[in-house]
Parts: sequence; C-alpha cells; structure tokens
Amino acid sequence: MPQGEIVTGLVLEEASLTVEEVARACGADAQWVAEHVEAGILTCTAREPAPRFASRDLQRARRVLELERVFEADPELAAMVADLIDEVDRLRARLRRAGLSVD
Repeated sequence: MPQGEIVTGLVLEEASLTVEEVARACGADAQWVAEHVEAGILTCTAREPAPRFASRDLQRARRVLELERVFEADPELAAMVADLIDEVDRLRARLRRAGLSVD
C-alpha cells in the first residue's frame, strides 16, 4: 500500500488494531497516534504487550485528526469537539429509539 493512502472499509468491533494500522487507516503516522494516546486524547482497548485499538477508537482517531487538519485545531480542542459530536450522535440515537424525529 502506498505511503499516505487512506484506508477505508468496515472494521469489526472484535478486531484489534495496532498503532501502525490505526495510523495507516487515518492517513497519519504512528508517532501521531502514540502522542495522542500518551496525552489521553485517544484511548486503546489494551496496552499490554502493545497498544491495541477497537473500531470505536479508530473512528475517534479519524475524527480528531480531521478536526486538527481542517480547522487547525490543537489536539485538546479537537478531542473536546469530538466528544461533543459523539454526545450529539448518542442523543439523536436515543430520540430515534424513542420514536421521535431528530430533524
């Protein structure tokens, strides 16, 4: 796979991704992922023997990276916006399950 190519596709919840796989899927480098894990911006499902990530972790990494790139946001601000987007998505899902319109 060429360097810098963004991988798309479905990641199963049971799948466990490495730092390198998350970086490749986001179009970032492994150092970016490692720094964001160290700062607490990204979380991983396991740390031993090496960090492993689930699909929800990959989704968050992609969102944070996009916010950083598009809006030139610092990592902490991007993480806060990602949290807010996730919360809005959860609330909309609750409304749909309750049979209420979200539009």
